[in-house]
Amino acid sequence: MNLAKYFDHTLLKPECTNKDILQLCQEAIDHSFAAVCVPPYYVSLSANKLDGHPVKVATVIGFPMGYAATAGKVEEIKRAVNDGADELDVVVNIAALKNGDWNFVQSDLDSMTTAVRLRSRKIKVILETGLLTEDEIRRVCQICKEVGVDFIKTSTGLLSKGANPEVVKIIKSEVKDTLIKIKASGGIRTKEDAETLIEAGADRLGSSAAVKILEG
Repeated sequence: MNLAKYFDHTLLKPECTNKDILQLCQEAIDHSFAAVCVPPYYVSLSANKLDGHPVKVATVIGFPMGYAATAGKVEEIKRAVNDGADELDVVVNIAALKNGDWNFVQSDLDSMTTAVRLRSRKIKVILETGLLTEDEIRRVCQICKEVGVDFIKTSTGLLSKGANPEVVKIIKSEVKDTLIKIKASGGIRTKEDAETLIEAGADRLGSSAAVKILEG
């Protein structure tokens, strides 16, 4: 299995520096990762470093809890794309979701998806499944299907409870007849973790430990 192609090589620590991001990008080039995932502040730097290489630039929107105003998240998307982002990892409004305000959740995701689509980019919706019930996960997956997103992502990676095979299987059962892919993220530290999540149905993996995983 060519694990490298599955990874979004990720660095979202608030204290990361230009030097850290440039190293991340170089590692992504050296290992042929699918993408780097960086804070919005570093999108332009990453895009310049990766120019001419197949590695994509991903960034986060509404990070980490998604409860920023929809208009604000749409503006974040516009700026990130202008700076060179290829893929936008947007956080669902967890506050609205936990309140059962499904119309708001759908409107929020629809607005962000439209903003991404108009710029011919890819959108990944982060659910933060560690905070959700199975029914909530399934319901938001249905909304993602209606809106037409590219990926559903399990987690931000900030909580102790990140990706696990059971959650990936739940998402897979909801999107199996669609073109929507699954990104597993959070707590992926070993080759066994990665392979188990891929076997469960993950198409992409988000991890800050991608190099260590590949190098054993």
